[in-house]
Amino acid sequence: MAGLHTAKKELRRHIRQTLSHVSELSIQTQSQAATETLLSLPEYQSAKRISVYLSMPKGELSTRAIVTEALQNGKEVYVPYIHKTTRPADESPASVMDMVALHSHEDFEALQPDSWGIPTPGESSIAHRKCCLGQPHFEQTSAEKSGEKSENLELVIMPGMAFDHRLDRLGHGKGYYDRFLSQYQRSLEKSSSPENRMPFLVGLALEEQILPEGQEIPTDASDWRLDALIAGNKPVRRR
Repeated sequence: MAGLHTAKKELRRHIRQTLSHVSELSIQTQSQAATETLLSLPEYQSAKRISVYLSMPKGELSTRAIVTEALQNGKEVYVPYIHKTTRPADESPASVMDMVALHSHEDFEALQPDSWGIPTPGESSIAHRKCCLGQPHFEQTSAEKSGEKSENLELVIMPGMAFDHRLDRLGHGKGYYDRFLSQYQRSLEKSSSPENRMPFLVGLALEEQILPEGQEIPTDASDWRLDALIAGNKPVRRR
């Protein structure tokens, strides 16, 4: 496990250095191309409920146009919300991620940046939003209960530090997405509905974030593999 952690840390360092040389113009151009590819996917077009990461100010593809288009077309859009959790054991994370619903485009535009510069729903608004994992996953007082549990997501648009030809993904090291997907899968398994299935997982990347053929991201059983990957101007890759 220590070797895996070290390998991932070194790969993140390498990709971070690579991304520091990517111009803002290149990111804008690749963002526009990747957005057009995503919007053309049948899985996106048929989805009623999607989750979308909200992009950092630099170093990754922008999702602003995707959120805007989805809301304008009547899709329910969910975005990440990271919150503290109780720690029953030392190995439990101090914070976890759920997906919470946006109310409107005006709601999206009103989000304030967090310490990473990522637009994020305010803590006081969570009680009035639908969420994917449900109230028990939030550490809140009885007066701050989160909103109703949402219907099932059909598409999840994911960020990452690096991606490979197998559609494996390297995150930023906190495990938020892998943990969320595992919790979401367990919540589906508790229901016997035949409509309960995992959402289609799409990664968005700059071309510089794709590892060369033959190089693979170090993974273990907790890492989720994508169903599709869109990198800048490149054609979509599918499993």
